[in-house]
Amino acid sequence: MEGKTARARGGDVSDPLALTLGSIYDAADDAAAAPAPPPPPRTAALPRSTRRRLNNGSPAARRRPRAKPRDDDKEDVGGGLQDQEPPFPWATERPARHDTLESLLRRGVTTVEGQARCKRCAARRPVAYDLASKFRELRDHVVAHRHAMDDRAPDAWMYPALPDCAACGHKGAMWPEIAADKRRINWLFLLLGQTLGCCTLEQLKYFCQNTGRHRTGAKNRVLYYAYIEMCNQLEPFD
Repeated sequence: MEGKTARARGGDVSDPLALTLGSIYDAADDAAAAPAPPPPPRTAALPRSTRRRLNNGSPAARRRPRAKPRDDDKEDVGGGLQDQEPPFPWATERPARHDTLESLLRRGVTTVEGQARCKRCAARRPVAYDLASKFRELRDHVVAHRHAMDDRAPDAWMYPALPDCAACGHKGAMWPEIAADKRRINWLFLLLGQTLGCCTLEQLKYFCQNTGRHRTGAKNRVLYYAYIEMCNQLEPFD
């Protein structure tokens, strides 16, 4: 560092340490006097709607889709006939519900009528059952064999014996007429003729649904519950 002159902070130009510190202070002063670098450019904020789309945070996106309604929720349990005129004299305003046998006989309901149609030639004829005698016959059979059925309808209920057609002579062709509207099915007529097995599984499920009976399983199980429920409505088992 000989041959170089520098102004020391104390005025001594021969002190090398002073020269060095002076250089440092001068450099610091120069750095402080230098203009600050411009700040980095700011990124424009995304619009609110854009952020919601990117983050998938909109209320519609967060909302869970509604579960698909069950078949049971679609079915109107009341059937739309509540507080309306019963479809038959032996029925009540509530679908698939009937008065007791004693009440029906007291009101003068002694016979139950319906229609049968030939599956071959479409000939129709009326059918009437004596209420008291036909029900007693069926109820005695149920009481005697109920435990052996093991909650399953026997073949005689699943595949009922049907009468022959007098018009065309076809054997076992006279099927009971069953209304397409499940609310107007003549349940008591089918019970007395022991032809509930002519109903479809969906029709039997509708009956059990409106009477509080178990309605899942094979047709022979649902059919069994339908027979037991109908008998209980007319005359409860002991």
